[in-house]
Amino acid sequence: MIEIRPRPRLNQPDWTGYMLKRAAAAQEGALKRFYATALPDPDTPIDQVPMVALDMETTGLDERRHAIVSIGLIHFTLDRIALSTRRYWVVKPPRPLSEESITYHHITHSEIERAPDLDAIIEPLLEEIAGRLVVVHFRNLERPFLDAAVKARRGEGVLFPMIDTMSLEARLHRQTHWARFRRWLGRPPVSIRLDASRQRYGLPTYQGHHALVDALATAELFQAQVAHRYSGQTPLKRFWC
Repeated sequence: MIEIRPRPRLNQPDWTGYMLKRAAAAQEGALKRFYATALPDPDTPIDQVPMVALDMETTGLDERRHAIVSIGLIHFTLDRIALSTRRYWVVKPPRPLSEESITYHHITHSEIERAPDLDAIIEPLLEEIAGRLVVVHFRNLERPFLDAAVKARRGEGVLFPMIDTMSLEARLHRQTHWARFRRWLGRPPVSIRLDASRQRYGLPTYQGHHALVDALATAELFQAQVAHRYSGQTPLKRFWC
C-alpha cells in the first residue's frame, strides 16, 4: 500500500471552529440545528468517522443560472454501506428543463411536475447529513449548488466540510511529479471522473447520472481509496476540505 501524502495546504479551514461560529450566528432553525450537531474531531481516525455519500443532478454547471433536480445520499463507514439509509429526492427547479438536461440525467418533465420545491426537503436533508462527513465526487458542484439553493430559500447559505474523492484521485494522478512529467511529454491527463476512478480500483461500472446510484458509487470509491492508498488510522483532517 502506498500512502499518498499531499502537500500541506495553506490556510486550511478550521472546520470545527467554523461550525461553532455558524451555530451561534445562524437565525434559521434548521440551519442552527445542523451547525450545532458536532462533527468528529479532526484527529479522529477515518475508520471511526460516520460518513454520508451525497450526489446531486443539476440542470447545468453554473449555480447562478442552473438548479438542482435530484439528490441522493446513503450513510456508510469504511466497513459497510447502510443501504437501508438511502434517500432520494426529485425536486422541481425554478425554470423549465432543457432537452439537453433531460438527456443527461433522464429526469423528465412529468417527474418534475409532480416534484416538490427543494425547500420541502431542506430539513430532512440536513438531518441526514448532520454530524456526518459528507463524501462527494467533485465538491465544486455539490458545495456551491447546495449553498446557493438553501440561501435562496432560507436567507442563509450552508457550507460544511466535505471529503472529495475526485480531489483524492487528483493528488495521485494530477499533482505528482510523474503526472507533471506526463503532461510535459504531451500525454493526456489521467481521467479522474467517477467511473474511470472506480475502474482503477476494480470496482464495477454503474449507470451514471442518477443521484442515488452515484452516491453509492462514491461511497464504494472512497472505501477503495482508503484501502489501497491510506490507512484506517489516517486522521480525518487529512481528507476533509
